[in-house]
Amino acid sequence: MKAFRLYTLLARDSTAGKEWLQLYMSDDAVRGLVDQFAREVDCAVLIAGEQLYMIPETRLSPFHISNETLKRTYLRANAVNADLYLMYVCIIVLIGAFYDSYQTMEPTRSFLGLDEWTELVNERITLLKSHPEAELKEMEKEFSYNWTALIEKWSAMDDIKETASRQSGNTISRVSFMDTVRKFLIAQELAADIGNQEIALTEKTKVIVQRYFMELEYNRGILEFLYQFGVSEGEGSTHAGDL
Repeated sequence: MKAFRLYTLLARDSTAGKEWLQLYMSDDAVRGLVDQFAREVDCAVLIAGEQLYMIPETRLSPFHISNETLKRTYLRANAVNADLYLMYVCIIVLIGAFYDSYQTMEPTRSFLGLDEWTELVNERITLLKSHPEAELKEMEKEFSYNWTALIEKWSAMDDIKETASRQSGNTISRVSFMDTVRKFLIAQELAADIGNQEIALTEKTKVIVQRYFMELEYNRGILEFLYQFGVSEGEGSTHAGDL
């Protein structure tokens, strides 16, 4: 019964506190049942700090957030799939900033500012634009990412400054889009707002990165594709958020 109560709590809230964590860690039978319940719905139970989390591992999981839900809940009313592709890339770049372009297993910095994050995304998309169009189309088939659409989406937004360009009847800038992604990450407990437009990774994110992001099985070569070319200008420089 305790195992089922813990599972229902995780299913409802996706997280459970210290008391439940202690039970999960100390009772082999409870832990085994909870893990089994989670696997039945294509989820995994993770320990991060003093919290338990249940996260979906596949799109088939009933706990997976669908694209339509993401667009409806976190993006603009007229958001399209290109907004989602861009959102995913922004998150990949954010984590890459903390993990030295995915070269380390531990974070190499403690925080990241919104302006620097925006600039890092701009650098990656500029490098994507340097690929021949035919190569991008081929990569779209391999990765199921519409690289061309997200490049066009980013290019249609205003530059890093907030002068805002008109797009589909709405004004939007790159910084405002990045702020939308920031709010999503905070809502999902994947980032913590530390003030001054700066965010830090949560323990939940660190565990997810170590367990999934570094594995080719899960990232499908997307990280290698995005980071196969370095940015010559500014590489090796120090940042305010470096540890």
